[in-house]
This record gives sequence, structure tokens and C-alpha cells, in this order.
Amino acid sequence: MRTKQLAVTKSLVLLLLAASLQVLAQTNWSVVKTLPIGGQGSWDYLTVDPANHRLFVPRSTHTMIIDANSGKTLGDIPGQKIAHGVAIVPELGRGFITDGGGDGAIIIFDLKTFATLGKISAQSDADGIIYDPSVGRVLVVSGDNGVLMSFKPDIDPTSGKIDTPINLGGKPEFLAADGKGKIYINLQDKDEVAVVDFKAGKVVARWPVAPGGSPVGMAIDTKTHRLFIGCRKPQKLIVMSADTGKVLSDLPIGAGVDATKVDAGQAFASCRDGSLAVASETSPGKFEIVQTVKTPQGARTMGIDPTTHRIYLPTAEFETGPTGKAAAKPGTFMIVVVAG
Repeated sequence: MRTKQLAVTKSLVLLLLAASLQVLAQTNWSVVKTLPIGGQGSWDYLTVDPANHRLFVPRSTHTMIIDANSGKTLGDIPGQKIAHGVAIVPELGRGFITDGGGDGAIIIFDLKTFATLGKISAQSDADGIIYDPSVGRVLVVSGDNGVLMSFKPDIDPTSGKIDTPINLGGKPEFLAADGKGKIYINLQDKDEVAVVDFKAGKVVARWPVAPGGSPVGMAIDTKTHRLFIGCRKPQKLIVMSADTGKVLSDLPIGAGVDATKVDAGQAFASCRDGSLAVASETSPGKFEIVQTVKTPQGARTMGIDPTTHRIYLPTAEFETGPTGKAAAKPGTFMIVVVAG
């Protein structure tokens, strides 16, 4: 009798959990405003400073700092060849820009004045960048050289050296950390995730992203130990266990995904074709695309402010260029704001 009662109780708990998940699956996301920014250069990863509601946006040869509420340009850091991403370490008052041009470099700047403090040598195609407090390092991937680079955020900005790079065995795109010393890195050319044990200084697992392929966007939900991986070929949002590498769900998304993010129990995939996929866990262990938000063409990267739950997507107006391909119109750069 007791076994039967336990089984009934477990079933009720699962039903209640499923019902609560469905209630929490927000499906009223929409574009609420557009911030006209202007300026020259393309764009890549957008980073949000939630404490100050600021946006850091690399623009090829310079990096703009934008007020997330007004769209006002607060600063503009020059001196990059091919700027890709920004990581911030507020407790030290420092920010870090990856410059993938030439031999590669990291630009270090002051978070209050936006003044450049210095530049340290990296490797060519320095690209995705995050700060992981659990290992006390800024982490950077080099796509061309297939390595994970790291350094302490209090590094000497003029004479500091990066740590010995970790070979990844493929071309990395973006990365995420679990806060316990494991780093997960998309290898776009291998269709897999490389799992790095940072303390051991090596790759300890390789997990295929099939039925997805060409993984680029990467985000982690550290509470549920799940990875959300944006894939281009085929176009999928892969939900993967961060403990075992098991693929839990593969969800259809738009073309040209570049970023994935997690916020308040939902996952987002921004795509170049003008679509923002919103995924939720609609029943225990089952994920679905619960909404696809129409965004402007080219809105392929994004940042989320976890304090306001607003999503910021950089893009521009496009026109047909001399080669017949779509090209951004000069001076039309903008930040599209999506909210629920």
C-alpha cells in the first residue's frame, strides 16, 4: 500500500511541476523599441553590464559603450583591428576586449572612464570571451589556432602575459562556464562541445551536438546543469546535459544563429534571418519553441539584462550592395530591444 501511495504522490508532483512549467513559459515577447545609434563598423557579441544598464558593443575597429535605456553613447574605445567581444570584471573596475586582427590582442580598459589601460598579446582570431569568477580568470578562445587562453583580471595591462593556452583540437566559437571549474566550448568545425577541466588544464570530454551541426552560440543554466547550443547546419537549438553530454532536445530555429542566452528559465536563440527563438521546458525534460519573435534582419547576436529581463540585439538597415549581397547601410546601426 505504501509503495502505491508513493507512486501516486510522485505522479501528482510531476503533474504539478509540468503545470507550473507551462504557466512559467512566457510567450508574450515582442520588440518594444529601437535605439538608433549610428556610427561606423559592423558588430559582434554584445555584453550587458546589468548593474549600470550599459551595453558594450564591438564595432570592428572600436568598441561603443551605450546607455541601455536612452541609447546615448557614453564612450567609444578606439584602437582595435577586428573587435569581437567584451568581458567585464566590475569588482576590479576593468573591461576586456578581444581583438582578433593581426597576431591577436586583448585591450584592457577602465569601466568608469573607458580609458584604455593597455594591451596584452594574445593569439590570432581572439574571439569569444567571458569572465569566470570560479577559476579567477578571463577566458578567451582563438578560432584560428584552436586554443583556450586565460589570464587573471588584475594582469599588468602593459607587460602581462597570458597563461599557457589549452589545445582544443578544433575551431572554437563561444564558451560557457559552470562555476565549478568546467568550461564548455563549441567546436564549430568538429560539430561537438569540448569540455575543459580548467584545473587539469586539458579537454576531458568531447560531446557531439548531433542532430545539430556547426555549433556557434553557447549558454549554460547553472541551476539545471543544461547547455543551450545554437547550431547553423542543421539549424537547431540543442539542449544538452552539462553533466553527461546527453542531448535532451533538438529544436528548430532560424537561419544564421550566432548567440544563445538563458534568463529566468527560458532560452533564446538570435538569428540573422530576423527571428528570435524562445524555448521553454514545457514538461519535465521536454523543451519546445514556445514563441518566435520577429526581429529586423541581421539581429544575430544579443545580450540580456537579468535585472530587467530585456534583450538587446544589435543590427542595422540593409540594402543590396555592389556584389548583389545585402550590406548594412552606413550610419543605420541600431539596438533592438525585446521585452515580455
